[in-house]
Parts: sequence; C-alpha cells; structure tokens
Amino acid sequence: MRRTRNKALAGRTTWRTHWLVVLPLALSVLQICGCTVGPEYKRPLAEVPPVYKEVGNWKQAQPNDQNLGGNWWEMFQDSQLNALELQVNVSNQNLKAAEAQYTQARALVRYNRAAYFPTIDGGASATRNRISNNRPPSLATNGVTYNDFQIPLELSYEVDVWGRVRRSVESSREQAQASAADLATVNLSMHAQLALDYFQARTLDAEEQLLNSTVTQYQQALELIENRFAGGLASDLEVQQARTQLETTRAEAIDVGVGRAQYEHAVAVLIGKPPAEFSLAALPLTAPPPPIPTGLPSELLERRPDIAAAERRVASANAQIGVAKAAYYPTISLGATGGFESGVISTLISGPSILWSAGGSAVVPLFDAGRRRANLDQAIAAYDQTVANYRETVLTGFEQVEDNVAALRILEHEAQVQNVAVIAAEKYLELAVTRYKGGVTSYLEVTTAQSAALSDELTAVNILGRRMADAVTLVQALGGGWNSSKLPSRPECCGKLTSSSK
Repeated sequence: MRRTRNKALAGRTTWRTHWLVVLPLALSVLQICGCTVGPEYKRPLAEVPPVYKEVGNWKQAQPNDQNLGGNWWEMFQDSQLNALELQVNVSNQNLKAAEAQYTQARALVRYNRAAYFPTIDGGASATRNRISNNRPPSLATNGVTYNDFQIPLELSYEVDVWGRVRRSVESSREQAQASAADLATVNLSMHAQLALDYFQARTLDAEEQLLNSTVTQYQQALELIENRFAGGLASDLEVQQARTQLETTRAEAIDVGVGRAQYEHAVAVLIGKPPAEFSLAALPLTAPPPPIPTGLPSELLERRPDIAAAERRVASANAQIGVAKAAYYPTISLGATGGFESGVISTLISGPSILWSAGGSAVVPLFDAGRRRANLDQAIAAYDQTVANYRETVLTGFEQVEDNVAALRILEHEAQVQNVAVIAAEKYLELAVTRYKGGVTSYLEVTTAQSAALSDELTAVNILGRRMADAVTLVQALGGGWNSSKLPSRPECCGKLTSSSK
C-alpha cells in the first residue's frame, strides 16, 4: 500500500514537473508564432518637384565641386568663424538640452524592451501573530501566538502573443530615432545661427568702417569750408551744411555699435560663454559668399534632419495603432511564486520550508463602453496628424530652399547693378567737388553728391551682408551636409550615446 502511494505521489510530482516545463514552452512557442497586429509601416508619399524652379540660369556649384560636408562653415574660408563654430559642439546649452532629450528617448526604448522579459520580485518578512480566542468558527488554533518568517520570490510575465510589447518597443524606437534627428536639427540650427550672427557683426563692421572713413572725409571738407569762409569765399550757410552732414554721419557710425554689441553677445551665448567674458574682433566683411550646391529636390527628403524626424514620428504613430489593436485580444500572463516560510527562523532556509506555486491566466476583454474603440480612433487620428505634419515639413523645406536660392540669385544681380551705382556716385561726387572749387556751383550740390555716394556704398555693404546671410540659410535649408544614414541604428537607439550618433 505504501509503495503504491509513493508511486502515485511520484507520478503526480513528475506530472507537475512536466506541466511546469511544458506550459512555459507552449506559451513561448505561442508568442513566437503569434501575430503582430496593426498595419505594417510604409513611408507616406510626398509631392516632390523634379527641379528647383528658382535655380534657373543661376551659376551654382556642382555637387562634385563643392560638397557641404559636416563642417559646412569651412566653405566660407574664415578662420575666426571656424574657431567659433567648433565651440558650439562643446558648450552650447540648447545642444546639451537636445542631447539630454535624446538620452531620455533611448532610455524609454530600454524601458519598453524590458517587457520582453519576466519580472522577478524578492523580499523578506518577519511577523508575530496572535489568533483571537473568539475568532469564528472556534478552532483548535484560536488563541495561538506564532511567528511567521518568509523569503518570497514572485515571477510575472506577459506573453506577447499579439505583439503589443513589440509594437510598443517599435514605437519608442522610432521616437528615439526622431529624437536623434531633432538633435541634428538643433545642431544645424545652432551652427547656422552662429554664422548668421557672425556675418551680421562683420557687416556692421564694414558699415562702421565706411562711416568712419566718410567722417574723416567730411571732417576734411568742413575744414576746407571753414578756411574758405574765413577768406570770404564761402558763406556761413555752407559751413553749417558741412557741419550738419559731418555730425549726422558721426552719429550713424556710433549707432552701429548698438547692433554690433548685440550680435557679439549673441555669439557669446551660442558658444556657451557669458557676454562679459567674450569679445569678437572687428573684421569688416569684404568677400562674397561661395557657390553652394543645391542638388535635386528628391535628395532633400534624406538631407534635412527635420524631415527625417517627422517621418520617424509617422512610423512611431503607425506602431501605436498596433498597440491599440492589441487591446482587443486576450492578455495571457504567467505567474509563479516560490521561496521559504517557517515559524522558526533557524529552519527557514531548509528543504521542508520551501513553498511554490505556478500558473497562467488569460484575461479577455468583454465590455468597456467603447474605451478600446476610442483609443484606436485616437491612434489612427494621431497617425494621420503625423502624416500631415510630415508632408507640411517637406513642403516647408522646398519653400526655404527656393526662397534662399531666389534671394542669392537676385541679390547677386542686384550687387552687380549696385556696384555700377557706387562707381557713378563716386564720379558724381568728384565732379561736384570740382565744380564747387571752381565756383561754378554751391556747396549744396556737394552735400547732395556726398549723401548719394554714402547711401550707395552703404547699400552695397548691406547687399553683401544679405548675400552672406542667405548663403547660410540656404545651407541650413539643404540640411548642412547631414544625411538620414547618420540616424542611429536600432541597437544604437537602445545603447550608449556615441559620437557617431550626435
């Protein structure tokens, strides 16, 4: 009888052991063979023109002649600018904030990936208990006082049969790639803003140089008029005309310092320094911008990080539709509890104190008053929104390229015409001075010619500054040499930040 009972117990134990092995294996196979619900991602279509309209006959650099590259600012051949741009990567606070945001996005990927694995919790407890004598029903244990020591371990695991976890990981991974593209966008924006502020400062340096030079000329003219006035060859009216023009121009030269100081302070902040600790050496702008290759419009989709970020968010929203659809299917979970329990601490860690239980569960959604349907509708609408945002970002990219190409083309022609005007104004001034010295005309004609010459020269300087600014914004509109191949791969989205992903 005892042998029969032992065999039965052994058979029951073997069956339990097999059940504990077979059930997890069966559920694992079910997860592997299970389907991933939700639509498969396809990149949304966007209307792309074959060529840029504004390029026209404008002579631009060919891609093989001039490549933007990573350090695109080097094409301007300005050593002072190059030194400042290198400090942006090290000290710019907006860039550091974008890097921290990217780090958050990668941490969220790891958080969602943890759902691929079971959760195991452990602990320890010690309690002393007394059972009431009046506890119903009356049992032999009533009135007993006892100790209870436990070291439990609990395991829980959701079997990803329908792909909810996989879709969640996919969504967060695409968001991490979008965040990496955002980081590249901020990087490009900060470098471009530095170049813009720098060239604006240099434009003002050129204006100040021109105004100071003009002040010197007007000072000499005033001395000449005063000498003629002393000799009775000029009137006091002419003296006051010359003095008014001199002081007005001197005031304009002083006023340039306001904007110059502001641009210098802006550069300081971009390189991560307090304005009080930074000075930008004066360097008047003289050279025109270099030719810039625009490439084809179809290439812009891969060259602009903001377009890449918008596209990755479409992919993330697409995965969220799968997460919402998975809520319609049963949630299958495994659970197990084990550990040690004893009333005496000396026997806690021993064979007879072992306890365990294991099992599985399936929760089937039956009625939720339309909550899952609303969640799915929200996910689909969010996807449609990201698609519209992506297409708008593409259109905006084409607009910015066309704007700056048109500006550079038109300003190049305007600069040529303005140079002719400057030459004519200088000739006009020369003739006016000659006529005045010869007594043919009054000094009013000289002041008029001086004003025209100064105005034309200032206009030429401003046109050159606008050309430099538009060249920088064109580089930014073209992506600054960035390419979508620089996006971190799937493993890099979850791993440590490397310099290649910056």
